[in-house]
Amino acid sequence: MDLKSGYPFWAVKNGLLKTFPQLTRDHESEVVVIGGGITGALIADELSRHGHHVVVLERRDVGWGSSAASTALLQYEIDTHMTDLAKRYGEADAVRAYRACAEAIGELEALAAGMGNVDFERQQSLYYASSDNDVASLQQELALRQKHGFEATWLERETVLAEYGFEAPGAILTQLAASMDPYRMAYQLFAQVSERGGEVYDRTQMEKISSDEQGVTLTLANGATLRCQHVVMAAGYESQAWLPESVAVNRSSYALITDPLPPEALGKLRHTMIWESQRPYLYMRTTRDGRLLIGGDDDEEDIPERRDARVLEKAQGLARKVEALWPDLTINPTFSWAGTFAETEDGLPFFGPHDALSARVHFAMAYGGNGISYSMIGAKLLRALIEGKTHPLAELFSFKRHTLNSR
Repeated sequence: MDLKSGYPFWAVKNGLLKTFPQLTRDHESEVVVIGGGITGALIADELSRHGHHVVVLERRDVGWGSSAASTALLQYEIDTHMTDLAKRYGEADAVRAYRACAEAIGELEALAAGMGNVDFERQQSLYYASSDNDVASLQQELALRQKHGFEATWLERETVLAEYGFEAPGAILTQLAASMDPYRMAYQLFAQVSERGGEVYDRTQMEKISSDEQGVTLTLANGATLRCQHVVMAAGYESQAWLPESVAVNRSSYALITDPLPPEALGKLRHTMIWESQRPYLYMRTTRDGRLLIGGDDDEEDIPERRDARVLEKAQGLARKVEALWPDLTINPTFSWAGTFAETEDGLPFFGPHDALSARVHFAMAYGGNGISYSMIGAKLLRALIEGKTHPLAELFSFKRHTLNSR
């Protein structure tokens, strides 16, 4: 299935950075990662960095699936409020999930610093109340975060207007957020994997998995076989095809990007990503060259032809929403696109094995608005599982978490 529509900015900006060979022969590896997007890249990098031999298989070109359509807002803030997670799984686990996402931003920054230009940039995050009815829940959310040491402050209506130039009943301002080019980051991570002796293959599709006590055999579409000790399924929402039932809802998110705007027009938007309490939410950030990247208006359409037909209308609708907030801004979509993603019921990811398959087959389902931050967490979590070690989020991020009792 085609995972995106229109002209995603990262693919247009960067082009096809590198091609990789196809795997056409029988082969062996310690770990096979299925999926050549940013999630697969972070996992393969983590494993190869710690001495594991990794083979990566991507059925398209590397980075050409959902990663090319990502808007790459890196936040510790999960789509599900900490207060709601606390009610569901207990306060300790809710805080643990948020804290791991916060740590992931620093870890991503350290990775980005060790490679070429991937447009990594620290940002602030402004989470505003879409209506007066949302103020109380956002203030409760802020109180719980502050209780556990997260740096965040409340801005009243007057301050939002004075500092950011738009009307909102109030907002949470946090200092810890970032942005980057996920497409270029994936390519550079795979280059590092290759330099360490790992192998990356594109245009190579896996069709069958069979497991025994000694390992896993993958059968490719071209008839070749690949023998390994562990498999990591990091193929985005397509990974659900290997499960007996759906664990997430497929959705499409729409985005546009402008030409570079003058600094005086952007104001504090230049270093602040903005999103709202309404669901689905409007979100936006700038790129390093001063373009405004706007997304949202999510829907449940995942049929490519229908999604394709909606891109222009959705982009125009997003532009009107931003112009309603800032009447002096004129938003002209230079490129617009849509991407299919998956969303879990509680906003948390799934990492690890599923009872339907072998314990040697691990899923990396970094679903939701925190996909890249989740992937950074999942890379370390999956390495721990493969090495037979424990990880503090292994239970909460497993397929068995819905059986956890609230604590």
